[in-house]
Amino acid sequence: MAERFTKGMARNIYLGGSAFFVLLFLALTFDTQLRAMPERDNRDQLTDQVVRGKHLWEENNCVGCHSIMGEGAYFAPELGNVFDRRGGGNSEVFRSYLNAWMNAMPTNVPGRRQMPNFNLTDDEIDDLAAFLEWTSKIDDNDWPPNIEG
Repeated sequence: MAERFTKGMARNIYLGGSAFFVLLFLALTFDTQLRAMPERDNRDQLTDQVVRGKHLWEENNCVGCHSIMGEGAYFAPELGNVFDRRGGGNSEVFRSYLNAWMNAMPTNVPGRRQMPNFNLTDDEIDDLAAFLEWTSKIDDNDWPPNIEG
């Protein structure tokens, strides 16, 4: 082995390391796309009602206060697991809960954050409930870390 570190040695380390990490990146990308993503795919559960609920979510800027799977604002509770928290896995119970909650807003309790009343119809609330139920079934790697979000 040479006693000095030459430019040629540095170039070989740079090129070899770069090639190694590019190959590693490509291998991990293909693994994710071909193996991990299809296992986590729940697009087959995507109904027209879920799509309408997602549009309501976007039109009313729910993400301005709430988060889903950690994405969004943290002013109000995480809603990625609200179906599990308030519906207990039962669609009818959850729809009844969400309908009552949305129609009771704002509560006007002093010192509490208030959610506005968006004046949604019962059908729109059912669509939003379907969307929130759908999001609860996404494999989110146990997010949020506690049940209350």
